[in-house]
Amino acid sequence: MSTLVVIAKECLPGRVKTRLHPPLTLEQAADLAAASLSSTLEAALAVPATRRILYFDGNRPPVGSEEFDVIPQTTGGLDERIAAIFDLCEGPTMLIGMDTPQVTAAHLAPFFADVDVDDVGSAAPAAWFGPASDGGFWALGLSHPSGDLVRGVPMSRDDTGAMQRARLESAGLAVRDLPMLTDVDTIATAREVARTIPGSRFAALLAAFAPPGAEDARDGAARNGNGRHGDGGTA
Repeated sequence: MSTLVVIAKECLPGRVKTRLHPPLTLEQAADLAAASLSSTLEAALAVPATRRILYFDGNRPPVGSEEFDVIPQTTGGLDERIAAIFDLCEGPTMLIGMDTPQVTAAHLAPFFADVDVDDVGSAAPAAWFGPASDGGFWALGLSHPSGDLVRGVPMSRDDTGAMQRARLESAGLAVRDLPMLTDVDTIATAREVARTIPGSRFAALLAAFAPPGAEDARDGAARNGNGRHGDGGTA
């Protein structure tokens, strides 16, 4: 049995992707977040998971989540919320965020290939780690899910990925790498991601909302503060 978890937040103006404002309005930022989440759910439906969970912060699950078990997120910091869902799952479990609309089933294939081949119930504990280009991570898979492998790791920092990986290694897990992806956090990263998926709804919306212009020289982090903060993805 394998489980894929998508951790996500309801895409309401002012609650998601606020670092895209400006140049986007808060409504446009929410629409772009919804497109990102939709693409992520499509990728999740394309993998051979036994169970799919939408780990959701919100009241109205999005269209496209009908085949997911919707579980409300717990309270607390991002590490506590991720830890809680791993504690609820049994068997090999992969968690991904909603901030990488470029994710495909191929990006997740190594996890499911290993799950199909290995007797993970009796094998030595293993982890699958998807680093993000900003120093965080976009995916985390555990053959033997346990919240203690995440709880207490500082999130939304440029060294979060390094600290999470160190936690896994110090627990004796064999860590298997997934491809590095870029999270959509600022207008610059949104444009970077859109260039990799030119035919997507995400790219079309971004082009309509914010045609390339002078604001490209500025970064959302510089305008809205340098700190990173989770808008519904991983770390």
